[in-house]
Amino acid sequence: MLLEEPAAGTPGSDQALRLESVTKHYVSPGGSVTALDDVSLALDRGSFTAVMGPSGSGKSTLLQCAAGLDSPSSGRVFVDGVEMSGGTEAQLTKFRRGRIGFVFQHFNLMPTLTVLQNTTLPLRLAGRRVDRARAVATLDRVGLGERLDHLPSQLSGGQQQRVAIARALVTRPRVVFADEPTGALDTRSAREVLALLQEAVRIDGRTLVMVTHDPVAAAHADQVLFLADGGLVGRLAEPTAAVVADTMTRLTEQVSGRRVSEGV
Repeated sequence: MLLEEPAAGTPGSDQALRLESVTKHYVSPGGSVTALDDVSLALDRGSFTAVMGPSGSGKSTLLQCAAGLDSPSSGRVFVDGVEMSGGTEAQLTKFRRGRIGFVFQHFNLMPTLTVLQNTTLPLRLAGRRVDRARAVATLDRVGLGERLDHLPSQLSGGQQQRVAIARALVTRPRVVFADEPTGALDTRSAREVLALLQEAVRIDGRTLVMVTHDPVAAAHADQVLFLADGGLVGRLAEPTAAVVADTMTRLTEQVSGRRVSEGV
């Protein structure tokens, strides 16, 4: 049943995110394409996981299915112990607004809204009371307490991404999904953003899932999951940038060689 609260003691109810045999097919003019192929994983609450893989590996599709932005062709997705399936789009939207936060590469801020208004927008869309003091405190944490009335055009890229992080955190979500959150930032801004994301995990107990192509960004996570051709092919705990980069190089070479041999 859609979005039914798990009973106490239900297996997996203490996990922030669980995928069970998730498969996703897309129909194209050339036939069916399998973007995800029987992917299963479970992530603990308060964990930071990076997802990496060569181009076309299924990273974005995994994030979209896990976050309820797209429906798997088969399999089950649980967020905060609750299965996301079988209901209306309105029910799913309400659930996402209450338990899931999003941080995107290109910020997705409303250009005509101030920093404070952008931050509280998810609360207003969900029909929830706007706690201005909490929103201001969240912006203080990301270093923007003095920029409440600024518009996005008056901020640097790093500052805009910090607004996006505050917006994602203000609803107190169980899981935050970040899609290439440092991809449009310079090195210093990227480092600051990653520190803020780590803080959300370590201090607030949020669960963070980050899709990235950057080994340095991935090294901030507790673990890295590697995808290739829609399947989960590896897991690296306590990653370092050097080991992540080496793993990605070998994986990309393997995938490229297989595709050449198969004439893809």
